[in-house]
Formats: sequence, structure tokens, C-alpha cells
Amino acid sequence: MSDMITADLVDLDLSADTKEAAARALAERMVALGRVTDLDGFLADVAAREAQMPTGLDGGIGIPHCRSEHVTEPTLAFGRSSDGIDFGATDGPADLIFLIAAPAGADDAHLTILSSLARQLMNTEFTDALRSVGDAGAAAALIRGDEPEAPEPAASEDTVASAGAASPAAATVTDDDAGAGSAPEERPFRIVAVTSCPTGIAHTYMAAESLENAGREAGVEVTVETQGSAGFTRLDPEVIAAADGVIFAHDVSVREKDRFAGKPTVDVGVKAGINRPAELIAEVREKAARGEVTSGSPGSTPVERTGDSGEGYGTKLRKWLMSGVSYMVPFVAAGGLLIALGFAIGGYKVNKAPSVMDHFLWTQADSWAALLFQIGGVAFGFLVPVLAGYIAYGMADRPGLVPGFVGGAISLTINAGFLGGLAAGLIAGGVVIAIQKVNIPAALRGIMPVVVIPLISSAIVGFLMFVVIGKPIAQAQKGMTDWLNSLSGANAILLGTLLGLMMCFDLGGPVNKVAYTFATAGIAVSDPSDSAMKIMAAVMAAGMVPPLAMALATTVRGKLFNATERENGKAAWVLGASFISEGAIPFAAADPLRVIPASMAGGAITGALSMAFGATLRAPHGGIFVVPLIGNPLLYLVAIAAGVCVTTALVIVLKGMRKQAPGATAAPGEGTAAPAAESKQPVAA
Repeated sequence: MSDMITADLVDLDLSADTKEAAARALAERMVALGRVTDLDGFLADVAAREAQMPTGLDGGIGIPHCRSEHVTEPTLAFGRSSDGIDFGATDGPADLIFLIAAPAGADDAHLTILSSLARQLMNTEFTDALRSVGDAGAAAALIRGDEPEAPEPAASEDTVASAGAASPAAATVTDDDAGAGSAPEERPFRIVAVTSCPTGIAHTYMAAESLENAGREAGVEVTVETQGSAGFTRLDPEVIAAADGVIFAHDVSVREKDRFAGKPTVDVGVKAGINRPAELIAEVREKAARGEVTSGSPGSTPVERTGDSGEGYGTKLRKWLMSGVSYMVPFVAAGGLLIALGFAIGGYKVNKAPSVMDHFLWTQADSWAALLFQIGGVAFGFLVPVLAGYIAYGMADRPGLVPGFVGGAISLTINAGFLGGLAAGLIAGGVVIAIQKVNIPAALRGIMPVVVIPLISSAIVGFLMFVVIGKPIAQAQKGMTDWLNSLSGANAILLGTLLGLMMCFDLGGPVNKVAYTFATAGIAVSDPSDSAMKIMAAVMAAGMVPPLAMALATTVRGKLFNATERENGKAAWVLGASFISEGAIPFAAADPLRVIPASMAGGAITGALSMAFGATLRAPHGGIFVVPLIGNPLLYLVAIAAGVCVTTALVIVLKGMRKQAPGATAAPGEGTAAPAAESKQPVAA
């Protein structure tokens, strides 16, 4: 770590009052040393990582971090705050802030930084030393692990004599202890653990260190496999076999989880491994004492990593569905944009073109248009199977993939569409879970996930989809399609209003994704209906409103926002134009009661106007960059502008009705006399 942090990257008097300002202050030091090439781009990557999960840890520690293409070499900056900064930890603000920057794809560098630093952060002596260190150079040396070599003391006669006098006693004790009558030492309880987090940056290694420390205090042997972003070194099978229990502390799927089957298992999010390791060790010991073991694929499923085992069925169902949607969206974006480009180049008759395998001329634009269209069509053909397969995966892990994909493909065959895919995924996951609960002899467990589970579950799902529920679902799908095609006038406008409200309610969250999935389902065919394309246009327009409105508001009335929000406003222009609703999340998180209602109002107006204007869209993504592919593009832009203006005006009015936030400062060019003049009461010193 010697070249990753220097005195120039240490700020022992960090004056920032927000996590965004702290990241900026430390990142500016990286820029000054040439470690970061684009400050705003890098901070956007840090903010995106922070949006996944807060990086505050109990004990007053904040570890903002990311991989970024704007980083030239692995770098670590450290700041110490006297007042503390909120990084989302349960025990309050952080006073020790570590900003970790690694180049995109530099996985080995991540492990080099984190396997040493992250584990040290679990050592109270290390953190106490950082709180008391007096100068930047000493702090950097402490973090690097530099230790001055102490001269070896000369052995005095007294020392030698003392050592000689002590030797017989020591030998006597050893002889007594090794006597034939001594009792054999009792074997300690043994635990194997796996830790992992979404980026493999810090929490993976901190959880490992925390569990190992807690194990030593409890007299338990804890051996941890860290599944970081650069891969992992598998635990020795003999170590797993000898273990008395298993702890999974993770926010992403445990790789090769079947290795741990048949043992008492505790499965939690990675932060639980950091914050309450002693409880987890006690829990797995209690399960072992009760003889409670897992069968088949143990633990919770890949999309239950951020919560505890007590989650309700509704929460689990939402996560299962979101798992399928998250894997489906890249197919939607790639296939939809390719189809849209095919139409843009070759016209709306491109869907009638012969296969490019039989007819392709290198010099003809129509041939290239047909090629793009047909590639996009193949990508779209995966949507329903991927949706179903990964819903089942979210429920039952890898064994759910085969019946899920099979059920999704059958849904396409019988014209059950997306509704059929949803049903197939849930059925497949449920069937696999049921099979896994059967107590299988140890000799047969090896072939269960490879042969038995795929065979039985696929047969059951296929039977149910073809014979039992497929036809009713296909009829329901046809009914919904016919209803959408019949929408016109006030009904279409009302639907646009509802979709606009949903897109702006949680800014990329589950409600937003439901509206987006509803829209993409309609255009996921080679020849979508006019109504389906209108819905897609309304959804994308509404999703662009919140970040664009926040960007405009910070420009028009900057004094209503603090310095960090004004900086976020600059990035929100690009995010909004690109149809990334998450660009408004920093503003909504800081002031939800004003930002979210204002965003919903603007989104509803935009969705309604887009439907009223009859704007259409074949591409499922792209924002302002796919306007040439939009039907009635000028009116479409008018709808977006109207929604942005409404949201901006509401945010400004609502924020203007409250007292200015303590952290807010006037924007350049704006006066500061007005707030002072408004205060007519004496201020106590």
C-alpha cells in the first residue's frame, strides 16, 4: 500500500458537513496528484456506489469507494472530521473517512488495498491511533502499516541470568503438562464463513475480519472465504467437511453454495457480519445444538441478501420479481435499440425483409437495417425466458434456472407473453424449493442439482404451462393487449398520468420498475401496436423529468440548495437527458417531502401530455438521444419541458416556504442580504 496513500492524501481537519462534500474534498486531493482525471465523473461513480448501499460502518467509519474509468492508479485518501459526517451507519456519524479509488477493472488492486485496510478497520487500536495522530505524514504511515525498526536490545548479564533462572521452571511446567496423565484438549467449535458484497470493495473483507475476531473471543475456529470482485480462493473441502456450522454474510449470490449443504447455516447481509458477528456465531451454535441442518442448496436466495430472515412474503415476492426484471433490462435495451435503429434506417417495412442469411448486400442501407432489426429481434426473443429464469433463480438459486427458462420459452410458444413468464418463473422457483426440502441420502446429493432437480422441475413446469394454466394466462394476455389497443382520448391520458406518477414515485425503485416493465412488455415484439409505443414514449418522458427539474432548479435558484446539491445538479442534466431517473435520488433523499411530490406532479403532466400528443417510441431507452426515433418529436419535447417546468416551480416554491438549510450558501452571483433581513429576532450568542 506504500504508493496508494501519501501525506498529500490526508486531511486531519476535514471541514465537510455532508458525505458528498467529504468525497469531493478528498477527491480533489487525488486530482491534484494526477490520480483522478475527471473530478465530476469520478464523484458520480462514488455517488452511484453509495446509492446501492450506505458505506457508513459502526464505530465512526465511512468508506466511500468505487471503481472508475477516471482513476489512473489505485489510491486511498483519508479524512478526519471533528463534527462527524453521516454515512448512514446505525450508530451515528463517522469521524474517520476513507475514500478508495480504483481503476475500472483493476480487481487485483482492490484486493491489495482492501485486504489490508478493511481488516485493520476492525482493530480498535488502529482506529484509536488514527483519531489521536498529530500529523498527516504519520497518519499516512500508520495506514500504510509502516513501522520503524526498533534496535535489538543488547542482552545484559542480568537478562541472561533471569532467562537462565526461568528455564528450569518452564521446563518443569512443560514436563508436567505433557505427562501421560494429562487430559486431551477438547476440540473447539468450527465455523466456515463466506463474505461478499456487490462491488467486492470493502465490506467483504471487513466482515471477514469481524467474524474472525469474534470467533477468537468466543473460542471458536472461524475460517472465512472472501468472495471479492477479483474472484476467490475456495476453502479446502476438508475444512468445510470438518466444520460444525456455516455463516453466509453477503449481499450477492454465494458462488458454489452447494459445497456447504447439510450443515447448520446462518444467512444474513454483509453488514450483519460486520456489526454483530458474535450474535451470528451464537446463532449458528444454537442451530447446531438443536441438530438443525440445511438440505439441498442452503440459506436464503440470491435476492434476499440485504435483509434478515424475518422478511415477509410480500417483500420476498417483490425481490424475486425485481431479480427477473434486473436481468431482463439489458436484453430490452440492446434488442429494443437495435430494432429501433433498424426501423430508423430501413423504414417501417424492414420487418418484412427476408433473412439476412439469404439476402445481404454490403453496399445497401436496407440490408444493414434488416440486419440490425433481425439481431434485435433475436435479443427480444430472450426477454420472457430470461425474466422467468431469473425469477426462479432469485427464489431457488442455480437449480431454478433450467425450469425457469423452459417455462418462459413455453410461455412464448403458447402466446402467454410476459404474464406467462411471471407465472412460469414463480412456479419454477416454488417447485425447486419443494424438491430441495425432500431429505435426500448423502450419496445422491451430488447428482441432485445437475440431473434430478432440472429433470423433475422442468417436467412439472412444462406440464402446468402447457396443460393447466397456459391457456387462461394466454387469454388474459390477449385481453390486456386488446384493452391497450382500444385506449384513446381520456382513457389514454389517464393511463399516461398514472404511469408518470409511478415513474417519479421512487426514482428507479420497484414502483418505477413496474411501470417501465409494463411499457417494455408492449414493445417487445417485432411489430408493436401504436398504443404500446405511446405507452413507452410516456414512460420514458416522465422518467426524464425529475433529474432535469432538479438540474434546472439548482441553476435558477441556487441559494435554495447547498454546495453539494448544486454540484449534483450539474450531473443531473446529463443523467436526465439520458433517461436515468436515479439522477434525482440525492435531492429526494435530502428533502423527500418536497422533491418527491413535485417530481410526481411533473411526471404526471408529462405522461398525460405525451399520450395526448400521440407521441410514439420503439426504443426502450436512450432519452434525448433517441428523439429522431420518436413519433411527433417536437410535441414530445414540449411534454417533457412542461413537466420539468412544473416540477422546478413546485420545488422552488416548496423550498422557499421553509427556512434556508444551515449548510446552504448563496450561489455565485446571488445576494445573501435577503436571508439576513428576514430575521427580525435577536440571535443568542
